[in-house]
Amino acid sequence: MSRPDHMDVAAYALGVLDEQDTERFEEHLATCWACAAELETMVPVVGLLSDIDGETMMALEQTATDPALLDRTLGAVRADRRRTRFRQMLATAAAVVVFGGLSGYGFVSVTDSEPSPLAGSTPSAPSAPSEPATIGPTAPPSGPGVGGTEEEGDQVEATDPTTGVQTTMFLVKREYGTRINFSLRKLPGPRTCRLVVVRKNGSTEVVSSWSVPNDGYGTNTRPQGLELSASTSALAEEIKQLQVQSVDATGVASPLVTVPL
Repeated sequence: MSRPDHMDVAAYALGVLDEQDTERFEEHLATCWACAAELETMVPVVGLLSDIDGETMMALEQTATDPALLDRTLGAVRADRRRTRFRQMLATAAAVVVFGGLSGYGFVSVTDSEPSPLAGSTPSAPSAPSEPATIGPTAPPSGPGVGGTEEEGDQVEATDPTTGVQTTMFLVKREYGTRINFSLRKLPGPRTCRLVVVRKNGSTEVVSSWSVPNDGYGTNTRPQGLELSASTSALAEEIKQLQVQSVDATGVASPLVTVPL
């Protein structure tokens, strides 16, 4: 070779050595840890150095008057590589920020659009296939959509003269039976409640149950009402009445508000 083998790392990485010099360098590389380490650092920037034409590289190879020229060239390449890595780090950080913002937006959108699960449903008779049910404090309903849906349905309202509990219900006809979207106000707590479907044939079905906290719903201490959804296998024309009941610790139920149909 025209210079010591350990000076041919860059030329070898770019593949500009002739066949004889390549074989000689590979023999040298097998026993020189320094050249092996240097070659490893050159691998990521081969694409960058590939823009250098062959004549320039050969001229560099043949420059015997300045043996440090290659070292300076490699130093410049390393500096450029550090700058490139820094730019990549900045780009990665920017991508993380953008992706994180989009992910946060997606999370809010999903959680805002999905209804909360219904708590403590305990049907006493075979009921219809379950649909996503909602539960949570809301303002008094202003139209169809009670229970977190946008379904049209037959609206019925009732206020119990004894307990003062108020309810608005929407009955939505389904192939499997009836979906009931309803809201409750003036409902004191703490207590456990349930919704019972009473059919015209005298049979009953518990289609939903839930707990009421100390502040209740639609009260002076908690003005927001409670919205719920439930489903029954009974068709709307088969239902005689819907009744919200309070259940004590012994399992004894008492009516809070009854909605005749």
